[in-house]
Amino acid sequence: MSAGFDVAVVGAGIFGVTAALELARRGRSVVLLDQGEIPHPDAASTDISKVIRLEYGADAFYMELMEEALAGWRALDAPAGAPLFHETGFAILSSTAMAAGSFELESFTLLGQRGHRVDRLDEAEIHRRFPAWRRGAYVDGYHNPAGGWAESGAIVRRFLSDARAAGVTVRERAGVMGLADRAGAVVGVETSAGRVEADAVVVACGAWTTTLVPELAEGLSVVGQPVLHFAPADPAPFRAPRLIPWAADIARTGWYGFCANADDVVKVANHGPGVRVDPRGPRRLPDGTEERFRAFLRGALPGLADAPRVGSRLCLYSESVDGDPWITRVPGRDGLVVAAGGSGHGFKLAPLLGGLVADAVDGRVTRFGARFAWREVGGRRFEAARFGGEGGGEGG
Repeated sequence: MSAGFDVAVVGAGIFGVTAALELARRGRSVVLLDQGEIPHPDAASTDISKVIRLEYGADAFYMELMEEALAGWRALDAPAGAPLFHETGFAILSSTAMAAGSFELESFTLLGQRGHRVDRLDEAEIHRRFPAWRRGAYVDGYHNPAGGWAESGAIVRRFLSDARAAGVTVRERAGVMGLADRAGAVVGVETSAGRVEADAVVVACGAWTTTLVPELAEGLSVVGQPVLHFAPADPAPFRAPRLIPWAADIARTGWYGFCANADDVVKVANHGPGVRVDPRGPRRLPDGTEERFRAFLRGALPGLADAPRVGSRLCLYSESVDGDPWITRVPGRDGLVVAAGGSGHGFKLAPLLGGLVADAVDGRVTRFGARFAWREVGGRRFEAARFGGEGGGEGG
């Protein structure tokens, strides 16, 4: 049996590592447990990049949330040398005129209402600014200079380093077997090395959350989304600012991607319905994935269509039924807090996540945290960027 802690955090993805850091900064003794190395290669947080964007259609709640998060992203690397957040801007592209009620036009309209200056782009301007796009493929859209991309795996390592410096005890390859209960309360974590006792436990296990919190079985599911990395022979057209993070008819097709990183690797991904998967099983891209990606690239970014594939992964979303994460105490289980359900867009909230989780541990209800509280699973409300049009559905 281990000496007790104030809080045990299970899972060291972006939810868990930021929670551990913030709880330590609030004076708690914290242990952070993960089944593997950190960053865990299978964690949704782990990749070369994540989009940081303000766009959420007409949902002013998320845009306001992201405005605060963006301030945190801008401050993140101020004392450091090489930046891990790159504010290149974000491009929304549409193959037809942006229509009333569409994710694209609603985002554009709300950005203007909230005082953000964005540039409307027609076909000629898209081609002039971002010549890698095939002319005529996209005829409308806009460029938002606020936003960009973060080096996600490196960001997790950065938060982990900060957590250690703040006094967090970190246990990799912890062999978590379950939660320890006593008289209806959660009092720790059972591991292969014995029990780790804690006054409170935060479960932040992403796709594996329901193995420890079965009460969320109706509220969370696991969806695999394909991600491919390409190495173009001529990377110059794909470096910022000639290409920046983008979304192309995303509500109808799910396509989004990035500019080339420092290694001249270009990531392309799909934020769509995905495929249902068992997180305990092997991860395989669905048959025909690469062919589908290359068909898209031939019509949109032809300079990438024949580029060698240098990496791929099936990113597992911890998918909530309404697109909102669960950052809340679990009813009927004193001492247990859950922080999961990023649904493919949790990482961009990283500068705020730790505070949201720590507030849940402390029992504080805040204007943002109230939306992520425990709730009934009826009345599904999916994120507009992924389920707003003909490509939508209920998770695959």
